[in-house]
Amino acid sequence: MSEKVYYWQALNHALDADLEADESVIVLGEDVALYGGSYRVTEGLYAKYGEWRVRDTPISEGSFTGLGVGAALVGLRPVVEIMTINFALLALDAIINMAAKIPFMSGGQFSMPLVVRMPGGVAKQLGAQHSQRLEQMLMNVPGLRIAVPATPQDAYWQLRQAIRSDEPIIMLEHELLYFSQGSLDVNLEAPPMHRAQVCHQGNDLTIVTYSRMLDLSLRAAEQLAEKGIGAEVIDLRSLRPVDWETCAASLEKTHRLLVVEEDSCFAGAGAEIVAGLTERCFYFLDAPPQRVAGLEMPTPFNAALEAGSIPRVADIVDAAEKLCADSQIKDKG
Repeated sequence: MSEKVYYWQALNHALDADLEADESVIVLGEDVALYGGSYRVTEGLYAKYGEWRVRDTPISEGSFTGLGVGAALVGLRPVVEIMTINFALLALDAIINMAAKIPFMSGGQFSMPLVVRMPGGVAKQLGAQHSQRLEQMLMNVPGLRIAVPATPQDAYWQLRQAIRSDEPIIMLEHELLYFSQGSLDVNLEAPPMHRAQVCHQGNDLTIVTYSRMLDLSLRAAEQLAEKGIGAEVIDLRSLRPVDWETCAASLEKTHRLLVVEEDSCFAGAGAEIVAGLTERCFYFLDAPPQRVAGLEMPTPFNAALEAGSIPRVADIVDAAEKLCADSQIKDKG
């Protein structure tokens, strides 16, 4: 039976379920225990499971992420929360040189059942150093898997799947999603963690997106429908690996691709998505793929400038209309 919950509550339910089911699951991070997490994700878990399994750490991301790697090597299933992806820069040695490489360099003798959760994205006037996305940096690392849940249901499913995995999983959670609401049914059978989902049907163009941009893309699709343009919206749900098959099947029908991401455009996740789909679907495309992305600049602190530096619904609508108009002109020509 489904219930309406906040995104943070779905993550909390997932952690609670796996902490109860498996004594090897532990949680590490700044303020995850006594305080209950910066976004309430670990609320109540310290009181229920104690300080051994839900543990506050010093403000030392490299140290406690490395501790998570070591814990995974000796049979535990650590869930490490880095307070914000911006601080993950201090933990990249543990993530990239240790977690991502130990299974390969050991010839498979050591698994790495490690989950690293990272809030990120442009929130509300947090400044340039606290508004980064950085997914493109992690996408470039063989050995990592990256989940990007956009809804409470996916947050629950993907966190539970990540905890049970024997591979290192990065969970990228957008800070503005924590207090968004959606349905959660803990009894529903979960799809594969890295399978994309068609969230809105359409025949005129395919919008491929992820994380918070899913909500904006769905709103854009509704506005486009009023203009007679059918947009098919795909939530990737995963950035490594990418579900190319679901995207390609959509492009075979629509023949037009628009990729929407919050991060800046140059060398971003969208560039890889466009390249990958162009290689696979070149002869399906009736127009060059287009991207809607953040501006090439550090995120401003000023609220109006901050809002203007990242995609808005109107930007997606405008890009979709232009893509369809340009391709229709070419079709007539």
